[in-house]
Amino acid sequence: MPTFQTYNVTPILPETLEPLRELSFNLWWTWEPAARRLFRELDAELWGETNHNPVRMLQLSRQSRLEELAQDKNFLRELKQVFQAFEKYLGRQDTYGKTGPGAAIKNPIAYFSAEFGFHESIPNYSGGLGILAGDHCKSASDLDLNFVAIGLLYRHGYFRQQIDKDGVQAAINLNQNFYHLPIREARRGELKLLISVPILDREVFARVWELRVGRVNVYLLDTDIPENNPEDRRITAELYGGDLEMRMRQEIILGIGGVKALSALGIQPDVFHMNEGHSAFLALERIRLNVVEKKLDFYSALQVVAAANVFTTHTPVPAGNDSFSREMMQKYFGKFAKELNVPFDELFSFGHTRLNPDEPFSMTILALRLSRHANGVSKLHGEVSRSLWKDVWSGVPMHEVPITSITNGVHTKTWMAPEFAALYRKHLGDWEEHLAEPDFWRGVIDIPDAQLWETHQQLKRRLIDFVRDRERQRRERLGESPESIRKVNRILDPEILTIGFARRFATYKRGALLFSDKERLKRLVNDATRPVQFIFAGKAHPRDEAGKALIQEVYKFSREPGLETRVIFVEDYDSYIARRLVQGVDLWLNHPLRPLEASGTSGMKAAPNGGINLSVLDGWWRESHSGSNGWAIGAEIDNGTTEFQNEVDASSLYQLLENQIVPLYYAKPDGKLPLAWLQLMRESIRSVTPVFNTQRMVKEYTEQLYIPAAQAYENFSRDGCSAATHLSQWKTKIRKDWSQVQVSDVQIANKDRESISVGESLQISARVHLGAVDPQHVRVEAYHGEVDNGDLLNPTANVLNQSSQADGNGDYIYQGSVPATESGTYGFSVRVVPTHPCLMQAHELRLITWS
Repeated sequence: MPTFQTYNVTPILPETLEPLRELSFNLWWTWEPAARRLFRELDAELWGETNHNPVRMLQLSRQSRLEELAQDKNFLRELKQVFQAFEKYLGRQDTYGKTGPGAAIKNPIAYFSAEFGFHESIPNYSGGLGILAGDHCKSASDLDLNFVAIGLLYRHGYFRQQIDKDGVQAAINLNQNFYHLPIREARRGELKLLISVPILDREVFARVWELRVGRVNVYLLDTDIPENNPEDRRITAELYGGDLEMRMRQEIILGIGGVKALSALGIQPDVFHMNEGHSAFLALERIRLNVVEKKLDFYSALQVVAAANVFTTHTPVPAGNDSFSREMMQKYFGKFAKELNVPFDELFSFGHTRLNPDEPFSMTILALRLSRHANGVSKLHGEVSRSLWKDVWSGVPMHEVPITSITNGVHTKTWMAPEFAALYRKHLGDWEEHLAEPDFWRGVIDIPDAQLWETHQQLKRRLIDFVRDRERQRRERLGESPESIRKVNRILDPEILTIGFARRFATYKRGALLFSDKERLKRLVNDATRPVQFIFAGKAHPRDEAGKALIQEVYKFSREPGLETRVIFVEDYDSYIARRLVQGVDLWLNHPLRPLEASGTSGMKAAPNGGINLSVLDGWWRESHSGSNGWAIGAEIDNGTTEFQNEVDASSLYQLLENQIVPLYYAKPDGKLPLAWLQLMRESIRSVTPVFNTQRMVKEYTEQLYIPAAQAYENFSRDGCSAATHLSQWKTKIRKDWSQVQVSDVQIANKDRESISVGESLQISARVHLGAVDPQHVRVEAYHGEVDNGDLLNPTANVLNQSSQADGNGDYIYQGSVPATESGTYGFSVRVVPTHPCLMQAHELRLITWS
């Protein structure tokens, strides 16, 4: 048998079709239905085979087909319209970033993330964190922010999932050819960029790829290049793969390599946003640059760097918060500490609470310590994060821990079905221009019942056809019998209430909660007049045995007699399956273990498509649920065992389905339309769509975090960073002198201190010894609130004013009042905290003296 050498022949794109190439290299097409339609028309079969990848399509298209389209007047007219819309989008001047508040950002925001989920044709994501990062970039583009993003480019992406005949998940590696993706090697002038990062005893090199997302550029680092040894080429092999050593190397390339890549590109950001802790080494590299290049000392450099850093924590689950042993940190950062001119132990302490020397080095704590702006991703998650990380601000009252919250959103146009977009345009007007305006969305009341229902049913029929198609392919792959393959046509029914559950199969998301009472569930799905059907999808991490067991449980249940047509697990969950599901189901199910779902975003994607949420009151749904826009599973249990919460939630889930949801869906007073259900659909669209989107979210990041960070960074960078040096020296002196500060006496001036009437005030006087501390550098406060089990409920702090100069002992008198606005039993204490005009957090020094 002869051996053959292979070679590729690529078609020549006719000149009239040249705009297709430019469109294919900018992900704007992924959220523009007219552009997607163009590529589908090019070759519908190839569109499917390439997983909707226009770059690959243009490499594989038949020359004759391209010549044919070059002469097709209709296609050329459509291409011209789409390309004009694309140019108009890129060239628009009246944007939030050019004429709105975003114009305050002069130099770029650099957004770092370990994963980005833009589209199924670029498998560089594993789940919600990546999808959120992708949607964040798309909205930064829509708003025209000065914004770049940094990540890694994984040769094997995240795995393809196959489910075998026993329901066991197999992880299939992708071996991607990067020249099939819409990316180009980044250049500086004529030269291709290559950066290097010292790791252990050698330089590791990385190529930089550029991905265009509308107006925003994303730069992805890739170590799989000939300049590296085989071990280092594997650093960017797979997302969340390998052992802890590999994770350490990936995070060094992401954080330190990312900073070097920006510098090599000539980009000088004013703000660095860490999306989760994976990239936190960027802060150490930026401190190093200030020490080496600007000759600042470590702590002065830290003030400059931390001022510009924004950190978003996304999970209270330990697996989501990376940590490394002392030995591993010594191995990788021992030499680095010398460059920073600090002892290794001091550097190591930035990765733990400093309460227990045996703690490992936490990337989350490093990010919190080296950022002056930090947030969780929903109101509840903000509370949970303040509690979880309170020891990083040891001694500070929990509600004053400086972690705020900005609730996640979704890029609406990516997730909204074009059919719904057209419906809104027809009945509401230009919804994209009014996306985040709640009053505008009241217009959904004007959409006729029949049109709303038919649009939804059309998408539901498409979903069911899609699911059957996927299941047919799977059964054929497994060599199942012709009879089994024929049975696929009986799976699911568009007239039946359809419930979707799709997400990562992590155990805390409780994928099998529905199966806790199988007989009850069988009665539900097989009811003669009002049946229910369920579609499941999701991947478990290849090393998560418990997650894989959950998938197997769901799968086995779906193949039980009497259930095969009503419960289905769709393999290889990705953003394409996600779009089909959120656009086609009636009800979106979510039941994580409270409060472990930081936000969750999948349910936000269902709402603009007329889907209704049935969810535990965790993350975003706790903020959105109103009682008339969907259902809440279970009570808000804060301290029950996991078993108890599972029991309560499963019981609540069944009761809601049996007594409220199923009867409402099947109630059709006119025999045709479920009128009460349609009202709920409208309320879901109206209440969720204008609020839970990334346009609102990115504006909040910009106004609450990015602009203050950019301004602070500018202030600290001026005049050779003199303000940073001054602040660092001031902090050192305050820490040295603080032990002298004491509240020696507190007096109440009211005649009857035991009983004060509503409307009066508690008059407080405090004698404070400051020693060597300047009184202009302290704030004295009455900290007060309603007494509750020895603690204070919702405490607040009122400033007491200095009323006398120091006496011979260095004592000062401070006076003030606390208004009595409501009856009850109250408590107060007097405290002293350091203050300085350049501090960005009230408790930056973690120093408080109490009376």
